[in-house]
Amino acid sequence: MPDSMKASMILDKSYQIAPVDERIYGSFIEHLGRAVYGGIYEPDHPKADEQGFRKDVIDLVKQLQVPIVRYPGGNMVSAYNWEDGVGPKEDRPRRLELAWRTVETNQVGTNEFADWAKKVDADVMMAVNLGTRGIDAARNLIEYTNHPGGTYWSDLRRSHGYDQPHNIKTWCLGNEMDGPWQVGQKTAYEYGRIAKEAGKVMKLVDPTIELVACGSSNTDMPTFPEYEAITLDLAYEEVDFISLHQYYGNRTNDPANYLAKNMDMDHFIKTVISTCDYIKAKHRSKKTINLSFDEWNVWYHSNEADKEIDPWSVAPPQLEDVYNLEDALLVGSMLITFLQHADRVKMACMAQLVNVIAPIMTENNSHSWKQTIYYPYMHTSIFGRGISLKPILSSPKYDSKDFTDVPYVDSAAVYNEEKEDVTIFIVNKHLEESIDLSIDLRSFEGYSFSEHIVLEHDDLKAVNTSSVESVKPHSNGVSEFQDGYLNTRLSRTSWNVIRLKKA
Repeated sequence: MPDSMKASMILDKSYQIAPVDERIYGSFIEHLGRAVYGGIYEPDHPKADEQGFRKDVIDLVKQLQVPIVRYPGGNMVSAYNWEDGVGPKEDRPRRLELAWRTVETNQVGTNEFADWAKKVDADVMMAVNLGTRGIDAARNLIEYTNHPGGTYWSDLRRSHGYDQPHNIKTWCLGNEMDGPWQVGQKTAYEYGRIAKEAGKVMKLVDPTIELVACGSSNTDMPTFPEYEAITLDLAYEEVDFISLHQYYGNRTNDPANYLAKNMDMDHFIKTVISTCDYIKAKHRSKKTINLSFDEWNVWYHSNEADKEIDPWSVAPPQLEDVYNLEDALLVGSMLITFLQHADRVKMACMAQLVNVIAPIMTENNSHSWKQTIYYPYMHTSIFGRGISLKPILSSPKYDSKDFTDVPYVDSAAVYNEEKEDVTIFIVNKHLEESIDLSIDLRSFEGYSFSEHIVLEHDDLKAVNTSSVESVKPHSNGVSEFQDGYLNTRLSRTSWNVIRLKKA
């Protein structure tokens, strides 16, 4: 190999962060744009099943192995009446959907979504409306979904054709309640009180559930992280998770700065962990609050187009970002960041799953396709299950507009002891040069090199479309494994998956 930049890593099976909770590979479906109507559900599509769900989309979701999907919002949940979406479809009302200013037909609701989730082998993370509704609607909904029968709401579910309960075990207590854009915005004190009381009554109905309290909508909110602190101070014993939301964009076309933005995510996570642990200490509690990063992604490409959409239409093409290679690289680095915090980040939901800032795109009455970000999401979901290891990494660094000492190499590793394999996820952020990385793997005695998957393209702005898949992975990565050391060349601006198995 000719000379290039150098980096090194020690990876030892004893340097463990925590077991990976598979729910960090979750996603999100909101009644927004074409996520539901024209996305997962299109009854007139040639590949629609008997319930109207697109089988081509189901196949693409199953390839991702998504373990949990958050539903039904998102901003729309704060003015959503769940009762509108159950019972005979011909009796369901059409409503003004205020969050995104569209018309909601309610042809898909709680039961249909639970059915769809089973088809894609995913659990449901259900959100309750704490904007226009509150404690009473929350207790009624969980009785409807989770109680076996013999009561008003559970028997109503049975009359709708669902004899067995859905047993939804993960619940979000509202959404982004600090946001002025939210219907029913609440101060931290107002929200903490209603989260506590709603959570209390929901756990009286079903003590086996886990509850996610809203944190700040993003790190730029003026009350961050005070909102988290006050909310948890009020509701600490009732809730199990605090939520984090963050989106990134490259509006100034500064790739070096853009690719460093996972450092902002890392700082966000550490700040929220500190806040949770402060309240734990204040309460002298033995309970640890974990993190649910239940909205994250790149989101900026579609902003201008969304301003042109006429209000009060049904399922318009909203938030349909078309992603390029640099977006995929940042998504890979964000997934690496979750793995680096596997001890506290126990759930995460890429927002969203289909059409709306999504890895999967569809055309109405036509075919579906994979965006660039599909691939790092798929690779980590499939191969990133096991124990997250702590790589000891030495990488050259750079400074950008907003960040200093940015490592050119991002990396995480997952060791699956049962399957006897180890997978290393790596991003090379250098815009011009490849990097030669030497990895000390001597603790993995008896292991051999399996494959080196690479996602790369000469053009950082290259995208996939409905007709051409320009950015897709190949398995021709340059790696050599000998005497416990793996030497690999990381192409410039590339996503890499290196796998080893026991011989």
